[in-house]
Amino acid sequence: MGLALIHVGLTVVEAGRSTILAYTTPLWVTPLALFILKEEISISKALGLALGLAGVAVLFNPAEFDFSDTGQLMGNGYLIASAILLALVIFHIRHHRVVMRPLQLMPWQMLVGGTMLAVCALYWEGIPDIEFSAPLIAILAYNGVIASAFCFWAYQTIMRALPAVSTSLGSLGVPVAGIAFSAMALGETLSVSILTGMALILCGVTVLVVGDFIWDKHRLAKNDE
Repeated sequence: MGLALIHVGLTVVEAGRSTILAYTTPLWVTPLALFILKEEISISKALGLALGLAGVAVLFNPAEFDFSDTGQLMGNGYLIASAILLALVIFHIRHHRVVMRPLQLMPWQMLVGGTMLAVCALYWEGIPDIEFSAPLIAILAYNGVIASAFCFWAYQTIMRALPAVSTSLGSLGVPVAGIAFSAMALGETLSVSILTGMALILCGVTVLVVGDFIWDKHRLAKNDE
């Protein structure tokens, strides 16, 4: 569902802005932990959340965002909703005991996800009139095999092999690359609000991730005493 929301959002929202909003996921994990599990929120988490939400607010400042454009509002809303859905997935994984390896789960995940995406596609787009061509086959192969199946498996494998901090901070390169490629390949304008919002969100996520790592080490050390 989250992937479907991203694709729908991309039809009306610029690629660079979409990348930033879609990668606000770590910001929404903290409120979930606060309201659902009643976890304590450290100063670093509160600061990181505040920085990240300030970045989101900058992206929606009235000087550069047209709130009368319903399509833009819906598109941006879809992207934020996709990030929140992924936060719910991360929240579930953190508090659910997984008994199977990522590669064993992958076929079932892709089957369930593909079925839901097909239903969403029929709802939003109707019955497709497909004309197969070499470019279309290449796009389907890239998005289906490489960008989806391989990347999902690789990311889960990396999360198991590397520290969470390394994985989380490494993923912050995605919105930066998205902004750069959107400017170079698509000619999108890098406005002050886009760059400022991205900087605040990246700083907020960094503070959240590092603060979470420090908090976990402190808690483990306290339990060992």
